[in-house]
Amino acid sequence: MSIENIVLSRDHRGISALRPYLAPDFCERAATLILDHPGTVLIATGFYVPAGGATETDGPLGAVALGNVIASLGSRVMYLTDAYTTPLLRGLLGKGGEVLEFPMMDHQASWRHAADLLASLAPSLTIAVERCGLTDEGAYLDMRGADVSGYHAKIDYLFREHDCSVGIGDGGNEIGMGNLAAAIPMVMPIAGRPCATATTQLVISTVSNWGAWGIVAAMSRLRQENLLPTVREARDLLVQAVALGAVDGTTGKHTESVDGFPLEENDRVLAEMHGWLGSHGIG
Repeated sequence: MSIENIVLSRDHRGISALRPYLAPDFCERAATLILDHPGTVLIATGFYVPAGGATETDGPLGAVALGNVIASLGSRVMYLTDAYTTPLLRGLLGKGGEVLEFPMMDHQASWRHAADLLASLAPSLTIAVERCGLTDEGAYLDMRGADVSGYHAKIDYLFREHDCSVGIGDGGNEIGMGNLAAAIPMVMPIAGRPCATATTQLVISTVSNWGAWGIVAAMSRLRQENLLPTVREARDLLVQAVALGAVDGTTGKHTESVDGFPLEENDRVLAEMHGWLGSHGIG
């Protein structure tokens, strides 16, 4: 059993069909890139669900879990999102979290703003966790192929202008999936065009939060210490996110679930990751 097997378990969307197009140890490659680039790390997240009138539970929870670990290792972590997700992230992070709000602007202004951010912050690494990404036609599409461009700031330009990045996605329309844009329409059922924004390393998973946990598990193995959140910590974060207004991205409902997976199933996946670390002698 590999960590990649765990993050792609319970696949109900066909994302695992993309696995042959990636290196078999894609979680470890992303973990190595992160460990090799301490400094200022920008983590982008937030996928707005118009039907639910809120940001989905998938993405911010994984971003916070991964960001907490990166910060614990000495880097400065800043979260990047737009007006639709800023309140959720600030609620999850509390006073200690740094959240940057990327304005809702046209393509040219967004490119300039991204360039200014990169120049002023000089990040060593950028990470996207379940962040809707631009297609080659310059639009944002949800899993049903509906245009949701009006609900997402064009954070892609920051990734397109930075040469060290990680993308985590589960549906083909997230930042990072540009790495596999040619393969996605051939092997998995996706409505509309895939995201065209690429990243240095791509992690695919059944649920993007699980992909973020998978990276943390791989970082744990590389460092020989368990950096994963406990099942209770992850559970509490999900409950808190829903209380702050987040919705399930699949149903659009305010339920303690992620992409249709109930809280208990998320618990089991994280417990399996802890077990995987245990099998490597890491408690």
